[in-house]
Amino acid sequence: MELCIQSDLMEKLAILTDAAKYDVACTSSGVDRAGRGHGMGNALAPGICHSFAGDGRCISLLKILMTNHCIYNCAYCQNNCNNDLPRATFTPDEICTLVTQFYRRNYIEGLFLSSGIVDSPDRTMELLFQTLYLLRRRYDFNGYIHVKAIPGSSPQLLEYTGYLADRMSINLELPTAEGLRTLAPCKNRKTILRPMRQIQNGIQAGALLESHELSAPSSHSLSAAVRFAGIDPRQKRFVPAGQSTQMIIGATPENDYQIMKVTESLYDRFALKRVFFSTFVNLTGDDTLPAPAATPALLREHRLYQADWLLRYYHFRADELLDETRPDFNVYLDPKCDWALRHLELFPVEINRAAYQTLLRVPGIGYLSARRIVAARRTGLLDFEDLKKIGVVLKRALYFITCKGRMMYPVRIEEDYITRQLLTDKTQIPKEIRHAGYEQLSLFDTAFLGINQAV
Repeated sequence: MELCIQSDLMEKLAILTDAAKYDVACTSSGVDRAGRGHGMGNALAPGICHSFAGDGRCISLLKILMTNHCIYNCAYCQNNCNNDLPRATFTPDEICTLVTQFYRRNYIEGLFLSSGIVDSPDRTMELLFQTLYLLRRRYDFNGYIHVKAIPGSSPQLLEYTGYLADRMSINLELPTAEGLRTLAPCKNRKTILRPMRQIQNGIQAGALLESHELSAPSSHSLSAAVRFAGIDPRQKRFVPAGQSTQMIIGATPENDYQIMKVTESLYDRFALKRVFFSTFVNLTGDDTLPAPAATPALLREHRLYQADWLLRYYHFRADELLDETRPDFNVYLDPKCDWALRHLELFPVEINRAAYQTLLRVPGIGYLSARRIVAARRTGLLDFEDLKKIGVVLKRALYFITCKGRMMYPVRIEEDYITRQLLTDKTQIPKEIRHAGYEQLSLFDTAFLGINQAV
């Protein structure tokens, strides 16, 4: 079966997948929806595989921009209006062609669609809506769709699109309003936060309707936007997989504590599914911006993601992880180890008596391991061999726990001593960022040229 795509469309694909690779707000689908027996596609909450981003990462979605033309001059963005680079724009029909042909060949099971700002926010959001409408209505595509909402576009257009997408995201861009004013004076924080609130309210209303806490609306009470799109909220939820955001790290001088406080506030205020961090890469050659990112910057991004995990799954608060006197993580230790070393007065904890919430704070014990420990100790006392079988990472945990009143071997509960021991653990730093200069395959490298050949 040949992939029949015109050469000019492939050229656009090369440009617009490459332009999309710096937008990291794209993960597993987060929503389950089985195929209906007709049409195409389905969506799985655990995520899927066999798709390609422009930089070669194997992900579940075809990740593209509608256009890399943009009316804005954000200093940190390669697509800003002052940059001299190849430009391209997809039509809605062209994106539908790509999605359906790629899906039929099992290259993808969904779409991540973002865009530069062409003409105006409303015009851009209208094009995104048209694309989703065609995919859902004309092509009967039932797969997963993540679309970027455009700040500054009309609430009605946002509502149109929200009933067709599975997930929506709005880039926060930079951690603070001051940073945004400095590097993107054409944007402002209120314009970004307003649609975030609208999406949150729509998601909450849909959840209440689904749980029957709100009565189903009559056809007369449906908004003009929903009626226009031919969507009945009684049958289709608004943005069922939730919303996410992304912020660029390193373009402005915020410390880790400020970034974590902003992240925590976004989760608390807008009930986001994820906050993504993207290491700043100086693509514009602007001498006033930080130099191109090296390994330490990538390692900082990795630590922020680990800390984000602690906020979402381990019940930490930003003020526990860092404070104004110690505003940055030790990049050579994971954040939980970093926290534990600064709170040695809480350790060691006895595995056979500690509460679940206490176990969650022990380095080397994940939330699954903590649950297994609580379940296993109901039938007897646990020792270190049991913990190893359960999945506890003992080379980290042994400095912070006892079993039956004893440590694994004599350990000095001193910050300097434990820090030196933990730094010998090579897994503290992921192998892919231990050395600078690694490179990922591209969709258009030799390994993937079979895309234009018979399959």
